[in-house]
Amino acid sequence: MARKAKVTVHPGFPIGVISPRLYGAFLEPIGTMVNGSMYNPKHPTADEQGFRKDFMGALKDAKLPALRLPGGNFVSGWEWKDSIGPKEQRKGHLDLAWFQYYTNEVGHDEYLQWAQKIETEPMYTINLGTDRIKDAIHIAEYTNHPGGTYWSDLRKQNGHEVPYGVKTWYLGNEMDGPWQIASWEKDPRGYGVLANETSKAMKWVDGRIETAVCGSSSPFLAHYPQWDLDVLQECYNSVDYLSLHHYHSAAPGDFGALLGGAAYYEDYINTEIALCDFVQAKMRSPRKLMISFDEYGSMTRPLAGVEHPGWGPYNLYNSHYHFRPEREYVRHDPDNMELTGRRRAEVGDMVGALGNASVLLAFLRHADRVKIGCMTGGLQTLCATNREHVWKTAGYYPFEQLIQYGKGVSLRTAVEGDTFDIPAYAVDDNSQYPAKEGLPFIDTAAAYDEAAGTLNLFVINRNMEDDTEIELDTTAFEGFKFVEQLELHSDDLDAKNTYEDPERIVPVKATAEASQGKVHGLVKKLSWNVFRFERA
Repeated sequence: MARKAKVTVHPGFPIGVISPRLYGAFLEPIGTMVNGSMYNPKHPTADEQGFRKDFMGALKDAKLPALRLPGGNFVSGWEWKDSIGPKEQRKGHLDLAWFQYYTNEVGHDEYLQWAQKIETEPMYTINLGTDRIKDAIHIAEYTNHPGGTYWSDLRKQNGHEVPYGVKTWYLGNEMDGPWQIASWEKDPRGYGVLANETSKAMKWVDGRIETAVCGSSSPFLAHYPQWDLDVLQECYNSVDYLSLHHYHSAAPGDFGALLGGAAYYEDYINTEIALCDFVQAKMRSPRKLMISFDEYGSMTRPLAGVEHPGWGPYNLYNSHYHFRPEREYVRHDPDNMELTGRRRAEVGDMVGALGNASVLLAFLRHADRVKIGCMTGGLQTLCATNREHVWKTAGYYPFEQLIQYGKGVSLRTAVEGDTFDIPAYAVDDNSQYPAKEGLPFIDTAAAYDEAAGTLNLFVINRNMEDDTEIELDTTAFEGFKFVEQLELHSDDLDAKNTYEDPERIVPVKATAEASQGKVHGLVKKLSWNVFRFERA
């Protein structure tokens, strides 16, 4: 028997303007993401720079609004100056972050030119691990200054007359993590001072740019959130965003913990907003810092649990220091992805599709402060690849529909219906989640574009056992008519789209009835739904 739920939405309860960059992605040269999917000069579709046109075309069609690049942990040891100019003169290096040889065939210019080709906004992460302020000044000058200086003229000499005009710059990556090259874990004030001085200098090169400072890269770190507070007090008035990262895990088959993971993201966001606002008050500053959640993902993995109580700090270092004599560096061949790439998770497409979509709904519920979101697997979500082909996973559809329909102003939604609890659980000695009670099975967010005359409600049914009869109350939207309900669902949770079978899981139009401002329909168990309304 189906459960029942009611969702009410009203234009008088806005949260904030939705930034298009909320639906961004993240690129880092891990495995074959760069050398294979992005770049393969031997591929039949390769252009004159060696970029795969099949991959670029799919991303361009999806209208990806923004992309953070080129990392990631990678950038904390990357010497960008060795990646520019003629390829035969570039220097290859060891990438200490991912234990690979990096040849710099894809370098600073190539990353930005590739972003131009797929028509997305590049958001650049600089090296504040092994590099310092002078390198930041030079990269801003090379990238954005019109000409008349050594670095801007060198850009022209390297074939790009017009400045790239990169607007958003990340001041390092996960600088509190012990796994980071030249980590600032032990010295948050030192990093805060460096971020402040770097942001100042880069903005003196180009006053139009904005910068993002690193917050704690995990809410599980022992120094969270004190580290963030110490950093912010040194740089609050010179930066524009606080950068956050989180990867949520749940046990295979525990869809309540997986999809309820959005609540843990919201805890993290709320804590960081409180820190920012405290520092704003302490600084007596009129500036309000925004949030860039520029790495995230939801996944299932077997839980190790708490095996050694009290060993958390030791295990954190032991698991990330990688002092293993048997480890060998890998040289990725872009034409041999099967040998060097990461295998797709052995779970069905719907698991990842719903997990990442639930995080995006959490971001929409905080659209007043979360202005940038970069899905870590976003490129492969919008366009899955192997050595020869590209195709769309099921995860493509919620992501693309949010890009297309999640515009305007985010509205609060009131949900009435059954709830569920998440018992406390531990992924391992480091990652432990507290219990959550009273989470609604129906997970929602709404986007209202008054100028365009559109209202879109996004609904996930987090119940793995029962469908839900849903009533949507939109009576406050006079003159609007119900257009359609788009549904993504699979009875087979092991099913996945492939190149050979690309439409195994695709959206369909569900049957819903509208009368006097209310819509009655069915949202199936573990399904994604978009209810679309337009001004008549």
